[in-house]
Amino acid sequence: MSLKALLLCSDEKIVRVLRRTLGDLEIATELCPDPDSALRKLTRQRFEAIIADCSDDGAFEVLKSARNAPCNKQAIAVAIVDPVVGLKAVFQIGAHFVLYKPVSIEKAKSSFRAARALMKSERRRNARVALQVPVVMRNLAGAHNMKVTTIDISEGGMAVSLPDRKRASGRWEIVFTLPGTKTSLELPAELAWEGGSTQAGLRFQQVPAETARQLREWLKQNSPDVEQDDPPIRCQLTDLSLGGCYLEISSPFPVSSRVTLSMRAAGVEVRVQGVVRVMHPDRGMGVEFTQSTPEDRAALEKFLEILTSNRGVLPEMLVEPEGLERDPVAAERAQGEYDDPLLHLFHQGPVSPEAFHEELRKQRSVVPQVSPGTVVGANA
Repeated sequence: MSLKALLLCSDEKIVRVLRRTLGDLEIATELCPDPDSALRKLTRQRFEAIIADCSDDGAFEVLKSARNAPCNKQAIAVAIVDPVVGLKAVFQIGAHFVLYKPVSIEKAKSSFRAARALMKSERRRNARVALQVPVVMRNLAGAHNMKVTTIDISEGGMAVSLPDRKRASGRWEIVFTLPGTKTSLELPAELAWEGGSTQAGLRFQQVPAETARQLREWLKQNSPDVEQDDPPIRCQLTDLSLGGCYLEISSPFPVSSRVTLSMRAAGVEVRVQGVVRVMHPDRGMGVEFTQSTPEDRAALEKFLEILTSNRGVLPEMLVEPEGLERDPVAAERAQGEYDDPLLHLFHQGPVSPEAFHEELRKQRSVVPQVSPGTVVGANA
């Protein structure tokens, strides 16, 4: 199934560049010359990306409307803007990526490679596979447990058929076994929607890394629309703590992107999951780690020890997106987990890239220690 992007742009030169770029990346383009036609298409067709030239009247309205269109609310939004336009205004209307004018083929390809990887992840995450297996739902508030049957499942959640007169409100731990596997999966979940009195949708919450991997692999093998993921993107680690890291990357992923990082140094490899909390276009991004098991923490401590005892070692870093975070208060909940200067910097609120990187340089002057507040400047 081909990826498809809606393009609102009246500049013929930009259209030619984007048609060529998107074509090379195997993304089909639906050109709309005016906002009215774009708005009509948003209500009738599904797109993996919405691209709008913000110089055109009505472009901001199209980007905002995409967030409210049921079939396109999860589409990746790309804003094409003049260099004088502030990033804050563009991101406030829901743009995930920003493409500055003049738009060149090289610049467009760099941005859309990252956008395509996220588009694929979002589509894969929301692809649903029909499935009927028994599920045990354990209520985390200590109320009644339930036995239900799945209707379908995706990376982000599942639909279930409820027993008569039962409700699935609140937070749960769900236990089930996928067909063809022997290991039971245990996932935290919460109610996402109710359909009448016999159906409900459950949204998975903070899925452990190994469980997420098992579920993803099963879905890939059993989905009718299996699509090869883009390869991980190389980046450079500049700062690392037990709570997060900062990465230099030419096409960073937008804030709220869920990512998986592979870090390798001195023969040791660590895989961690995180969420992008800070993004600086064409420069880099700050990632907060979301895994918090003792095993995850021990692996990170070992990796930090390697970097602090081998200051000349430059770690190899790969990043791949896993979709967009759906929980708007996740950042607030996570902020106080560690007494971590790097996380505090991520959560301090909007500051200029220059001020942000100046604070990073100050943190690097602290003598590194393997503790919750560790900050290692990997290339300082």
